[in-house]
Amino acid sequence: MSFYENLVMQTQMNYSRYYSLYAAGKTPYALSEKPALSYEEQIERLVKEIREAECVLVGGASGLSAAGGGDFYYEDNASYRKYFGKYAKKYHFKGAFDGMMRQWEDREEFWGYLATFLHTTQTAGIREPYRDLDALLQGKDFFILTTNQDTQFVKLYPDEKVAEIQGDHRFFQCARCCTDETWDAVKPVEEMIQAMGEETSVPTELIPRCPYCGEEAFPWVRGYGNFLQGKKYEEQYEKVSRYVLEHKDKKILFLELGVGRLTPMFIQEPFWNLTLSFPKARYIAVNNQYAFLPKDIEEKGMVIKGDIEKVLKDAAKSVK
Repeated sequence: MSFYENLVMQTQMNYSRYYSLYAAGKTPYALSEKPALSYEEQIERLVKEIREAECVLVGGASGLSAAGGGDFYYEDNASYRKYFGKYAKKYHFKGAFDGMMRQWEDREEFWGYLATFLHTTQTAGIREPYRDLDALLQGKDFFILTTNQDTQFVKLYPDEKVAEIQGDHRFFQCARCCTDETWDAVKPVEEMIQAMGEETSVPTELIPRCPYCGEEAFPWVRGYGNFLQGKKYEEQYEKVSRYVLEHKDKKILFLELGVGRLTPMFIQEPFWNLTLSFPKARYIAVNNQYAFLPKDIEEKGMVIKGDIEKVLKDAAKSVK
């Protein structure tokens, strides 16, 4: 097991132990009671910390994509209607994830919905918060760790600079995990979208299948089924582990963006532990709902509670 994966496993045990607290939107950690700086001072400090860091490990989570318009996952809003309108009208789903969790009797219609979901993220342009983050990182030694599966980061950076530990919408796997291989999902999804047109079902012959056992394929993502934790998965953890260990003695900034209460064990809590453990480490988080800063690292960190899109935009403007 790689270094970073071991950290995640430890925090997952903590999550299970204190699940009721997490479910209530809280944390078992003792939090700082220091008063927050003014918004302007927070932006200044964010820019200063990035500028003075020798290296930056970015932890990008769902709130980062939601801030830029990728907010169609959990609610029936304008974004959901824009991309999933025909399904919203027919089934009244409350967001993209709602449709994924339903029991579909018709596999052709299920794949019509799933292809729509994948095509939406595969073809989406780079969202503004990502572009502003990129502006802030210009000239820095940095690495990206993300739980997002929506391909935003890999549209900006080469694969070797990004660890996607929760999967990636560009790939299929066998639903039964009969093979450790993954394969391209972009072309099959495009073909399903074209064949479906304005209807809600894809032709039976276009349902993707495993080339080895003939079982249905499935996106290589955690959350809906039998997530393949094989070679590709281990490579993601090895990349971030290597970066952390190679930079542990440097002035490293752990920059957390948009972590919610469902998955603090992948980015947030490992970042807290590493900030505490590494002598030169610093920590900054941006979150529109929570201002959780452990008391143990209050002298090494800061949380900006606010709109991630605005925070990154204001910070990026200040460096131009």
